[in-house]
Amino acid sequence: MKEETTEIKHIHDDKDLSKLLSYRFCSNEFLCCDYTLPIIRYVPVHHFYQNIVKYLVCSLCKRCDDNPEKYGEKITLQQHNLTVHYFCLLMSSGICQRGEEDEDVHGFLVDDIKKEIRRSSRLRCMKCKKVGASVGCSIKSCRQMVHMPCGLEQDFIFQFTDLFPSFCKKHAPSQTCVSSPSLPLSCSVCLEPIEPILSYNVLKCPACHGSWFHRNCVQHYAHSAAMFFFKCTLCNNKDQFQQEMLRMGIYIPERDAAWELEENAYEDLLQVYQHCDAVKCHSHKGRKYSSQSGYFEIVRCKLCGSRGTHRKCSNLKLYESDWICGDCKAAVEGKSELSELLCLFCKIIQRITYIHFFFLPPESVPLPNHVESPLAIRQCVAATSPEVLMDLAHQISQQQSTEVLVEDDDGVLEAALWVLRQSDFNPCCTLSVKFSQDKHSNNIRSQRRFLRRLVSKLQMSEIFEGPDGSKNLALNSKALRDDLYFEVGSLLALSLVHGGPPVGFFSPALYHSLFNYPTNYRPTLQDLGDTAFAHKIRQIAEAKSMKELRMAMQSASQYLEAAGCWRKIRELSEKDMLVEDVLNFYLIIRLQLPLQRFREGLRTLGLFEQVQMCTEAFHSVFCGPVERLTAESVMELFTVRFSEEKEQQEKENTTDLLTFITATDSAPSIGFHPTPSISFFITLVLLNPQLFISKLESLNRKERHFNSFALNHSALYGLQLQSNMCSIHVGTQS
Repeated sequence: MKEETTEIKHIHDDKDLSKLLSYRFCSNEFLCCDYTLPIIRYVPVHHFYQNIVKYLVCSLCKRCDDNPEKYGEKITLQQHNLTVHYFCLLMSSGICQRGEEDEDVHGFLVDDIKKEIRRSSRLRCMKCKKVGASVGCSIKSCRQMVHMPCGLEQDFIFQFTDLFPSFCKKHAPSQTCVSSPSLPLSCSVCLEPIEPILSYNVLKCPACHGSWFHRNCVQHYAHSAAMFFFKCTLCNNKDQFQQEMLRMGIYIPERDAAWELEENAYEDLLQVYQHCDAVKCHSHKGRKYSSQSGYFEIVRCKLCGSRGTHRKCSNLKLYESDWICGDCKAAVEGKSELSELLCLFCKIIQRITYIHFFFLPPESVPLPNHVESPLAIRQCVAATSPEVLMDLAHQISQQQSTEVLVEDDDGVLEAALWVLRQSDFNPCCTLSVKFSQDKHSNNIRSQRRFLRRLVSKLQMSEIFEGPDGSKNLALNSKALRDDLYFEVGSLLALSLVHGGPPVGFFSPALYHSLFNYPTNYRPTLQDLGDTAFAHKIRQIAEAKSMKELRMAMQSASQYLEAAGCWRKIRELSEKDMLVEDVLNFYLIIRLQLPLQRFREGLRTLGLFEQVQMCTEAFHSVFCGPVERLTAESVMELFTVRFSEEKEQQEKENTTDLLTFITATDSAPSIGFHPTPSISFFITLVLLNPQLFISKLESLNRKERHFNSFALNHSALYGLQLQSNMCSIHVGTQS
């Protein structure tokens, strides 16, 4: 090898470097350069490839970048003077793998690679306008050609599956957002803020719809986790998530995770603490010495494991292996030098403050240096649910409306879901409800009728289980896949804020799981309802002997194993803890993902946050029971102005009037605004009030359409309705 160094020329940029790198002199020597010195020297070929390989140019894309995450492995064949990026080969339109996996470049033969280089040398890239564009859009009618790295800059999507197709920005696959409200605010990988708009650079999980990513973040995550550990960070879905990410151009390596391939990655876990921390160490061989057994074996703290002592140094007996260091002992007993000093300091400060305050004259006592904010004052005074809902209702625009077309009462839920799933749906728009069977419809009556039927249908939906009036969430994989939990939660929030009836069918366990109220609530057997599972758990709870308990546990063994509660019971008193664990798993733990999506739906129009602030006030709204309208409740809701004459007052009755006028048999959670009123007056027309009352009773029994009845019979029975539905006038006989 030549020892001397010969100066040849200066290197100004990468072009000069790439030209020099293209000359190969002999089998054991290669021309090399150093940016720090303007000289070129001869070095051994193996040393050259170890230090200068990052400057070798890919024969396809003409770039020297070495980024396996973006361009794949950079492979150099010395004997053929050939360097290519693996992804450039995979995505090239005119080449295929005709060799074995270990042949040439992962099955791409050298002759085929050279043919592809010659073919692409006649094609110009639409991005950089240079020749060598080897990648084309897979749509036959599209003529877009790019280098692979240029394609990434032009939002090309490269699918690393099947035939490895490529798609330009115009023909690239895209994702759709089926649930517009309550979009995420941060990336699930980097936790940095994210723009909640699906695009080339923003992707989401197809399973839970709640996990959103930056493209670069999810690609980095896929490159690190690889095929065996790459899954959604939120719902842990693996198969559906990986298929969707492959469709959207994310490369998932077929190998083990990067952290599993690091050499001695878990070496630290094999090391244990070996040091005597006693005040005085009696070992002649030092504090780090530890014998296999005996008085000079180091025993570690059983709580923290980060402190140790020789048995001899802490007066431990030979058979003793449990030892607690001083720090852990102080923490367990609640005593430490620091805490004692803090307590002493606080007492001194309190004493000084008391003396100072006691001896100051009244006029010199300092006033508080802060003013309590209105928000703090409002939080101290508990707001009622109608007040909160009315505040939320201010978001609803009266100028914009969303049209809801309903065939009949049975099609209410389908109509609501269809409207909710529209891409342009806005929950802040007024609901304009039209029933196809109503020729003369009033929007307010139709809306309340629609919301009343909707809440009734939601109670019977597939995501709930349990007895009427005390429903729990059910675990339904199809509902999870269709994101029905989010949609039902969103519809309930819409119903309450738009003036619908109280929900009234949540069980206390479901309300506690959602809003943590009451804080000390524990699930009970009544929350399970009347099911086979509840019957088996009830047998365990009611067992009066160990024999009955074992038989009951054996009968429910499958449920207990699924809940992770199958264990040996030595005493009868342990059954209560067993039942509590099973109830927690069945009603809370296994439903974490449905509960999360349901909460996200309830965040529509900001309802969830407000309920969390007033959990006690909203408990009756969600858990019921719903109070039906009576004559007394009508009197409380309405401002009633009776006739002045006592004879007429005896004939004036308020029963069923609110049901007749408002098309609802219960007061909306949000209340009536403005406040309704009733006025009785004497007409000159002889009427039949008995016929009027009988019509009302028949109407309530058959649940007919209140608005049609009012329009068709108001003149006949002397009933006069105002357009705002807030006051009515009922005629009586004169």
